Amino acid sequence: MQNQVHKDLKHNIFFNIFDGAFFGFAVGLASYTTIIPLFVATMTNSATLIGLIPAIHNMGWQLPQLLMAKRISKMEHIKPTVMMLTIHERAPIFALALIGLLLPIIGSTSGLILTFAVLIWQGLGAGITANAWQIMITKIIPGDLRATFFGGQSAAANLLASLGAVLAGIMLKEIAPPWDFASCFFVASGLYVISWFFLKQTREPVKQLETKTEPVQTQPLWNDVIDILKTDIVFRSFLISRFVSQFGMMAFAFYTVFAVKHLGMNTITVGIMTSILMVTQVVANPLLGRIADKWSRKWVLVLGSAVSALSAILALLIKQPDLFVLVFILMGIGGTAFWTIGLTISLEFGTETQRPTYIGMANTLIAPSAILAPLFGGFLADSFGYPVTFMASAIFGVISMVTLSLLVKDPHRESIKYPK
Repeated sequence: MQNQVHKDLKHNIFFNIFDGAFFGFAVGLASYTTIIPLFVATMTNSATLIGLIPAIHNMGWQLPQLLMAKRISKMEHIKPTVMMLTIHERAPIFALALIGLLLPIIGSTSGLILTFAVLIWQGLGAGITANAWQIMITKIIPGDLRATFFGGQSAAANLLASLGAVLAGIMLKEIAPPWDFASCFFVASGLYVISWFFLKQTREPVKQLETKTEPVQTQPLWNDVIDILKTDIVFRSFLISRFVSQFGMMAFAFYTVFAVKHLGMNTITVGIMTSILMVTQVVANPLLGRIADKWSRKWVLVLGSAVSALSAILALLIKQPDLFVLVFILMGIGGTAFWTIGLTISLEFGTETQRPTYIGMANTLIAPSAILAPLFGGFLADSFGYPVTFMASAIFGVISMVTLSLLVKDPHRESIKYPK
């Protein structure tokens, strides 16, 4: 099986990076943080409804992963399941295009109801796919290259996402309603199809019968979860650090608003800062991925927490709009470390049979913090001002850094020293 993995490695890296690139291109044209909120804003002025859009996506991606663990752990061939399930995170964008096109006929109320139904479908579709997709990646990419792979894939996705965002802006300006948003979603749907065909080229290694030495677990999923939380102290500490890290990054959502309202940053500068943030992520993803593979994934995560805390501190101290670029650069590095390296290290815990459960726990159990952190940050900002939000974010970042440093061991390094 290992020989087959190495034989197909270049092939799988090539096609999966292009899958990520075109997936990112599509996201740029149908972004749940920019384009889709603008689309919803044509139907309602409710900030609450608009604010729900990224929350639905994040919660949908994280919550179902643990529920899929038992089923995935029994599968010999993961790719067919990935190919089938991922349709449910791609097809909804085509449905959005149809809603946009029919909006003058069905009206805003029906349009809103259908749009949020589709967004829930898309979020859950991403969530039910995510665990299987991550397990497939562990089968085709060796452990000592995974961070590099995820970094390269994320860099390609971010690069084309920025191009997609520019293209979406041009289309929304030049194309009259109702074809403006509908066109963005139709093009995004086509890009998702291209991405799907690249993903379909993945060559999954076939398990040999002699490798099936682990007994099939028959106890209920939640018993597995409780056993892991009780016995695996390192993983439990990792979960705590991930939960706290969300609060360590809660300041990220408020940097732009703070810079505009309190530092007098103009919209042109905001656009430049956003571009710098994207460039930072494109560079940081492969760079941090390679460093993590060659040095330590744990310590790159520690660095990410430290950088996130430093960005919040600098946001407090900087008084000149032009210098605020340092905050955006650090935000890009910290966010990259959390997502890319955090995703990689979560794939290293547990045995092969246990891994779907570990992956599910690493996402589902921290889902509440993904929604609570920005709400808490917003409450602090409304009640006491943005500086209090930034200070609290920095404190949580330091707590996460200390937890990682003292209580978490790099599971990849441990598996090299003590092979299972």
